[in-house]
Amino acid sequence: MSQQPKKHILIYSDDSTVRAAITSALGLRVAADLPEHSIHEFATAAALRAFVDAKGAVDLFILDGEAVPEGGMGVARQLKDEVFNCPPVLLITGRKEDAWLAAWSLAEASVIHPIDPFTLAKSAADLLRGTQLITV
Repeated sequence: MSQQPKKHILIYSDDSTVRAAITSALGLRVAADLPEHSIHEFATAAALRAFVDAKGAVDLFILDGEAVPEGGMGVARQLKDEVFNCPPVLLITGRKEDAWLAAWSLAEASVIHPIDPFTLAKSAADLLRGTQLITV
């Protein structure tokens, strides 16, 4: 049996505690049927864009909609507008009512703060499998 290549998940948040919560929720793999993943953390949108521009491997973006000074929703919209065949985006929003903003940003899914590890892992797994549904 051949081993599947690792998935590459990019996390963007200016808040190190949010990045740590996301990393903890994802564990070593988000689901038993998916391969292990490697996580790339970014505290600034500029660093994330530099990684993407350098053609770094990406299977999923997880972006903090509450990040400052550049929110994840604007970053998501820019990625969707500028990256050919952009990988799926999972947005973390401040409120359930922000789901429409996540949709505007063209994110495939969203979850709300505070981060529920099970919801985040399930949403990430669905997106990595190619199931692209907006969830909150």
